[in-house]
Order: sequence, then structure tokens, then C-alpha cells
Amino acid sequence: MEDRGEPGFAPAGGGGWWWALAGLGGTALQLQQAALWPRAVYGAMTVGALALLGRAAWVRLARPGRPGWQASGAAGARSNGRAAANALWIGLVALAFGAAAFGGAGWRASERLAERLDPELEGQDVVATGIVASLPRQGANGLGFVFEVEQALRDGAPVRLPPRVSLAWYRGADDSAWRASPAQTLRAGQRWRFTLRLKQPHGSVNPHGFDYELWMFERGLGASGYVRDVPPPLLLAEAAGEPVERLREAVRQAVFARVADPAAAGVLAALAIGDQASIERDDWDLFRRTGVSHLVAISGLHVTMFAWLAGAAVGWAWRRSSRLMLWLPAPAARRWGGLAAAIGYAVLAGWGVPAQRTVWMIACVVGLRGAGLRWPGPAMLLAAAVVVAALDPWALLQPGFWLSFVAVGLLFVSEPALRPGSRPQGWRARWRAALGGGLRTQFVASIGLAPLTLIFFQQLSIVGFVANLLAIPLVTLVVTPLALAGIVLPPLWTLGAASVQMLMAWLGWLGHLPFAVWIAAAAPPWAVAAGLLGGVLAVLPLPPRLRWLGLPLMLPLLAPPVERPPEGRFELVAVDVGQGTAALLRTRRHLLVYDAGPRYSAETDAGERVLLPLLRARGEGRIDMLVLSHRDGDHVGGARSLIEAGGVAEIRHSLEPGNPLLELGPPQRPCEAGQSWNWDGVRFEFVYPNAAERAAARKPNGASCVLRVAGANGSVLLTADIEAAHEAALLGRGAALQSEVLFVPHHGSKTSSTPEFIAAVAPRVALVQAGYRSRYGHPAPSVIQRYRAFGIEPIRSDRCGAWTLPAEGAPRCERQAARRYWHHAATAGG
Repeated sequence: MEDRGEPGFAPAGGGGWWWALAGLGGTALQLQQAALWPRAVYGAMTVGALALLGRAAWVRLARPGRPGWQASGAAGARSNGRAAANALWIGLVALAFGAAAFGGAGWRASERLAERLDPELEGQDVVATGIVASLPRQGANGLGFVFEVEQALRDGAPVRLPPRVSLAWYRGADDSAWRASPAQTLRAGQRWRFTLRLKQPHGSVNPHGFDYELWMFERGLGASGYVRDVPPPLLLAEAAGEPVERLREAVRQAVFARVADPAAAGVLAALAIGDQASIERDDWDLFRRTGVSHLVAISGLHVTMFAWLAGAAVGWAWRRSSRLMLWLPAPAARRWGGLAAAIGYAVLAGWGVPAQRTVWMIACVVGLRGAGLRWPGPAMLLAAAVVVAALDPWALLQPGFWLSFVAVGLLFVSEPALRPGSRPQGWRARWRAALGGGLRTQFVASIGLAPLTLIFFQQLSIVGFVANLLAIPLVTLVVTPLALAGIVLPPLWTLGAASVQMLMAWLGWLGHLPFAVWIAAAAPPWAVAAGLLGGVLAVLPLPPRLRWLGLPLMLPLLAPPVERPPEGRFELVAVDVGQGTAALLRTRRHLLVYDAGPRYSAETDAGERVLLPLLRARGEGRIDMLVLSHRDGDHVGGARSLIEAGGVAEIRHSLEPGNPLLELGPPQRPCEAGQSWNWDGVRFEFVYPNAAERAAARKPNGASCVLRVAGANGSVLLTADIEAAHEAALLGRGAALQSEVLFVPHHGSKTSSTPEFIAAVAPRVALVQAGYRSRYGHPAPSVIQRYRAFGIEPIRSDRCGAWTLPAEGAPRCERQAARRYWHHAATAGG
């Protein structure tokens, strides 16, 4: 834009760019804090920075000839001294913007953390009255929903609960019971009185893993828990609040009543009201494999397209009234009408974080145009990013923030210059130009966003470009309008379902091609930087020889170098899977996975949710041996997902004949004491059970496969769930047990870890893999004291997260190494 001195982004070299970047940088820096400072510090930073900015604005308005909002101009060009002073002034204002953003984000984080559940109330029965504030999510083992607390009592005395909590409701009182949904019908907007058992937000913490605690924090959920059936829950009012959620639930029920195909109905519900839980897991897997998952979530594309269509309709209608035209020009009415439509759609879709980001971006653009500021596209995009970050600082940690803003930014910078007189003439030429523009947009999005996709998800859909050629126009121009119009005219959902079925058939064929998805390991920082540069070069309007340079720069992201242990050494990762066991043992050329963690529900397990993402991020395409120590669900619950994903070469186990896991394909044989082998200079040996012990075992624990691993960097004893009698059997036959790292038997149960066994193993490190507030009481306090008597402080997975023993270097707890202020605080012993 032309520099006319109005507050805002100046042209190239202007301070506005630096100030916006400083604001984003201040927010990003605050998000790296491991612990929050006192709230008064953030308040002082914010007030001081705003005072400095106010002073700067007053100087600019009162003394326009002095260094001010303009970064360059007549005054700055007269002397080098004035230019230096102006540059210093711009830097100071940028620092103030950064400090204000840092302080504002810190203040809001302090407020949100203060709303979390009081630790004294964890595990206590609390009677809470409140409103169902979200669509109930039906699962195989119950219902999940958000509950807005109005009042809470413990033993008849008022207590403070978080304003919003995440709840599960099962037919029984046990939160682990896989039972049918509650007998009573739960609907959004109802007021209930529940007896609750709550705990602070706590999730597994693993390298490259999903941050559940951040997910809860960003959504303002201060606790999770479940509904107890004694005393029975009491429905107090059918429609006490949440009118939008009630409307959303009514629409969802109407969609599924009208459309017979559950898969098509789920997609229509997701597009109309943002209910992504209506889409089955297998369908999500297909959408990810074909690169169209962004289309079946309420993303910026849908909100923007709906706003554009609604704005066009408002503009068309506005031009039909001369009175309205005199009151407000049609272009302005079109923009404000589009914004109103975007807000309405986002609210109907559940006001999710991605939809919010898009609404704020559209509002920023509309507001700037309404103020008469015609900034360049990149400047408006950066301003929108600043607004989004100010309203939702934690959006900067979400892949969707970067994917959406980078996609639009790449379209801006890749747009070829339009030569005078080159606009297409005639409808055929315009259609060809539109088609070419659509193909260029898809090319820019596919190639330019490929590096970010690999960085965030470690996988890239090879068929995504072809799949989106049909999916984007079909979903945005046909399915989504039909899904929304069906709210008023339900028969249109039948047409929408037919379109979805056609799309699913096309995607199903593409998704089952053997080369549909490229999976890559997490890349090192230098490869990330090179890949991002390569993606930008590939789409810029540059000479072809320069654009081709982008390809070799992106190659390290497609096949990043993966560090492996040297000969004779091994790496151990005790994975944080909650209440269960799973460990990775990696040598130079081999990988052993010991147990596969629990099954969390009828729909998901540790194999799918934790182990497979971790293995992908580590570049592990093959499991040379999967050890299933015994049949208990907290040890083999994730095994089916690992086996069905492919790449398991062999299974060693103590499972009974006929166990369904043994029918899935890989070669298998029982583990037995005395079996040993050497991988890359590292010795592996089963020390328990022998054939007689396995045959005599009355419980699965008695047949647990106990494995000892020894290399140049130490030794490990993995004990599964053996108990005192089995420990005694090992000691009685003089098995070689001494190890530097011990997986504490049976998760620290009081039935295991006898003093004689601990003395024989003589570990330096004792690992307890147990869930937070384990319902089994693991680890038992008496067992913890027993290890402490030997001078060993047990390391607990609920306080440490994943524990890694590298081939070289010091071990680390992931919860401490990746600590951020929203993470549940670790306590002593972790």
C-alpha cells in the first residue's frame, strides 16, 4: 500500500511488520515456560508495555514530524542520525509489543491454571449440580460430555470445582467397566445433579506424543472424571441452558434418522454441526490416508466458503434496495454479511478452535476494510495471526494454526504477477482461467504444505493431490451446502448422502493403493529448516531452475537420518501407557517391543494411540520381535493394533493355545527360560518361566515372560507381573538376575518385590509403570518404602512420563524434559 502515514503496516521496511512479529514472538516465548511466574509479574509487564505503546501513539499524534509510526519518510531520509533514532524507536516499540503479548498470555494462563481442580478433591465423592454443555459422545463403554458446574458439595459443605469438567458416564460406578450407556437419556442443555469422582487433567507423556493436558488446558477443562451411580443421578431440568448445543443435538438426531448409511450420516453431521465424533475410526483412517481429513472437519475452508457464499447472497439482495444502498454500500454489506454468516456457522459447528481462528481472521480482514485500510494480502494475514494469537495464545501450538495461515500465505506469495491487458475475455477463457487457478491452488497447497505435514504428522498422503481434485469441489460446493440446507429441508440430506457415498468409493480405491501414504521419521532441526525452505521455493513464481532447488531441500524431510545405537549398545524406552506395560529395546539393527500396553476402551488401545505414533516418529518400520509377557489386558491390549499395522516379524509369548492374538499371522513361539540370542553385540535371554512353571501357573501372572537384556551401556530386567512365589523360584534356581535397571514386578503391587529379590537384582534404577491414581493402588506405599530401604528411589511413569535410557548419555524423564506450565506437576519420586 502507499505510505500515507496512517497507523498500521508501513511498506517494506516499516515498523508494523516488526511489531506484529514481535507480538507473535512474545506469545510463542511465553508458551515455552516450564512454570508460570507470579501473576503480578505478568500484570506489570502488560501494563508497562501498554503504557509505553500509549506514549508512542501520543508522540505520533502530537508530533508527526518526530520518529513515529512511519519507519521511513522525509524526516528519516534527511540524516543518518535521524534514521538510527527511528530504527531504535521501532525496536523499542517492538519490544513493548512482545512484552505485552508475553504478559497477556501469562496472565491468562495463570487464571486458567487457578481454575483447576484442588488436589484435595481428587478421588473424593463430590455432589455437583450443573448443565450438560456439549453434545454427549456415545462410545462402546458409555457417554462422554462436558459439564458446566453451577454448585458443588462435599459432605454437605460447599467446595469449588472448575467451571468446566470433562465427564464419562457408565452404567456402573467403575470407570474401567466396559458397559452399555446409562439407562437415562442424557441430552445437551439438561441440568443434572451428579455424584462425581474427579482428578486433575493427566495424560501420557511420550516423545512426539499427543499432549492431552494441553488439549484440556486450551479448552478450559479443569478436571476429568466419571459419574457414580450411587446415589442415582437426578435430572433437574430438561432445557436449562445451552440452546445452541440443544439445536446441534437435534440436528444430529435428525441426520441419523433421515440417512440410513451411518458413514454418510456421520460425515453430514460433521459438516453441518462440527460433530467429528459421528465419523467412525475406520473412516477417519481413510480420510487421513487420502489427505482429505481437513475437508470433513469444520476447517477454515468451510467457514470461509460459507462466508463467501452468504456474503455474495447478501450483496445481491442489498443491490435490490436503493434505500439500503444509501445507508451502506453493497460491498461493505457483503463483507459484514459474510462475517455474520461465518460467526453463525462457527457457533452451530460448536465454536471449535479451528473455526474460531477462521472467524477472527475474517473479522480482522473485514474490520480493516471497514476502516478504509487497504493493506496488502500478506499484511492482513499477519494482522489476523496476531489477533488469533492474542485471543487464543495456545493456538500457536496447534498444527491447524500453521497449516491454515501458511496455506493462505503461500497462495499470496506464489500468485504470478498479472500483466496489463492479460485478464481473460469471454466465458470460455474465464472458465479455463478458473480451472487453471484451481489446479495451481491445489498444487501450491499440496507441495507447499507437504513439509509442514511431515513435520507435524510424520506422514504424507501420496494420493492426496488426486483425491482432493474431486474431494475439494464436491465437499465444499455440494456436500457442505446440502448438509446445511438439510437443516431447513431434510430431504436434501439424502442427496448429500449420495454424494458422500460416491466420494467414499473414490477415496476407498485410492486409499488402498500400496503407495498411498509415505511415512517418515521425525526430522532433526536442520532437516526441518531445509524442508520448509524447499517448500517455499517450490511454489514461488521463480524461474524453473530455482524452483527445482526446492526438491533436494525437501528430501531430508522425506527420508530423515535416524540415529541408531552403536554396536554393542542398546536404547531403552519405557513408554508411558498409563496402567500397563510397554517398552522398546533398540539395538543397531533390531527392535524388540516388550508388551503393548492396555486397551483403553472398546474403540482404542495403547498400540494405536501411543505405540504406533511413537514408532513412526522414531522411523521404526519393523518390529523384529514382539514379546507378549502374558495375557492380561494391560500388557496385550494394544497388541492387535501393532500386529495388524504390519511389520511384526516374530512373537514370543506365554499365551494359552487358541488365544485370538496368535491367529493374526506372524510366526510365534512360547517364551521359555534359557532361550537367548545376540543382536548387534547385545545379549537377550529369557530367565522365566521354564516349561514346568508355565504349565503349573494357575494365574496368567505366573507365566509371565521375564527378559534380561545386557549390553555395553548396562543391563535391564523386564519382569511383567511375576509375584513373590515366582521371584522365589528365580532365586531358587540361581538365575542371573543382577541388572542396573529393573522394571518393578506387577507395577509395584504389594504381592511382589520381596527384599530378597531386590537384593539379588541390585538395581540402580527401579521403574514402575502404573497409571495416575491407579484404581489398583499401584504402586503400593509399602513397596515404595522397601525400595527406598535399599537406597533406590523408584521412578514412576505417572510422574516421569516415558523414561529413556539412551545408548550414550544420561537417562531422562519425558515429563521433566518437555515440561510446560500446563502439564500436571510431577511430585517427589518422579
